[in-house]
Amino acid sequence: MIVIPPPNVTGSLHLGHALTDAIEDSLTRFNRMCGKTTLWMPGCDHAGIATQVVVEKMLARDENVTRHQLGREEFVRRVWEWKEKYGHRIYEQIGRLGCSVDWDREAFTMDEKRSRAVTEAFVRLHESGVIYRSTRLVNWCSRLNTAISNLEVDYKELTGRTMMSVPGHDAKKQYAFGVITTFAYILEDGVTRIEVATTRVETMLGDVAIAVHPDDERYAPFVGKHAVHPFIEGRKVLIVADSYVDKAFGTGAVKVTPAHDPNDYAIGQRHGLAMINVFGDDGRINHNGGAFAGMMRFDARVAVVAALKEKGLYVEEKDNPMALPVCSRSGDIIEPIIKPQWYVRTDDLSRRACDVVRNGELKILPNQFEKTWFHWMENPQDWCISRQLWWGHRVPAYFLRIEGQPPADVRGLLGMGING
Repeated sequence: MIVIPPPNVTGSLHLGHALTDAIEDSLTRFNRMCGKTTLWMPGCDHAGIATQVVVEKMLARDENVTRHQLGREEFVRRVWEWKEKYGHRIYEQIGRLGCSVDWDREAFTMDEKRSRAVTEAFVRLHESGVIYRSTRLVNWCSRLNTAISNLEVDYKELTGRTMMSVPGHDAKKQYAFGVITTFAYILEDGVTRIEVATTRVETMLGDVAIAVHPDDERYAPFVGKHAVHPFIEGRKVLIVADSYVDKAFGTGAVKVTPAHDPNDYAIGQRHGLAMINVFGDDGRINHNGGAFAGMMRFDARVAVVAALKEKGLYVEEKDNPMALPVCSRSGDIIEPIIKPQWYVRTDDLSRRACDVVRNGELKILPNQFEKTWFHWMENPQDWCISRQLWWGHRVPAYFLRIEGQPPADVRGLLGMGING
């Protein structure tokens, strides 16, 4: 039995599909000729993000409407309509290749049978503790309004200052990336300045601390004291000692924004710091951004630099070679944001995957690729499986509203779907 790795309903087959199908067809035909009962099963994947993007673009072009204007039910109906019209191209190509598949068993990942199986699997895995919900940093695409996995993030290598346009922003504007901006915080004494540097100066609106190395004598007298946030009234920025900081790099002091950076998040957890999110789902600065609220995040970048200069806190800007995280689906700049999402525990799954190869139960051919297998399987990260999409399998989780009690916080869960 072989299942064709289901190609996305939005696309066409390419040379890689043809190569795979040729190998699978040869295996199926050979075993059939040997008298074995064979099944080669065709199918297609609903491709949640890709399909939703395609249909949204079509609606914007043809009718000048958004999915939010249509509403969820009508939008999903339109996607099914699009799928029925354009989704058979792949099957036609498989037929033209002469693949000896069993068309009576053709499967679509969003059909009724597969949907029931997904729901059943989700519930069973949740009950066994393999699937769980957690609030942590995720890769957020503001253009698509959804979390995406690490595998859906591309990295654009920048050698220095690079001007780029950004999806969701004014198409006529370009913004600087590949630079590091240094600015100063002033302590509560009104005199002492501590300089910090960042490649994402707009995130300073969510700063809650400045970290220095415990052995750095320059800053030892200031640990435990506070700086004053220049733009957010009443917010104090705590100075903490943390061994993560490289005292020889830059000024030896690091701004800490736990809600928008993985390293800062870890520092925040170690020191019990507040997690202040300053970005809305659409990439605008939210109410936590003070006077910058409502601005698109990279317009806020420009405005924050200008405001720092006005207050005499701006120090300098330098070229900074870096890898810029970009959404492979939309081309948007990825924003790390704290969100409640659903995850699959991978430690036990990866351990068992290693064991079956070591004991010979599963063979990797050619065997030199065992190193690649173990490289992936011995360094597991829990897998974020939820997406904030309207097209896809819905998470079978619900909130109870109890009369006389305040409603639960449902932000980040409503409208959530299961990836793939």
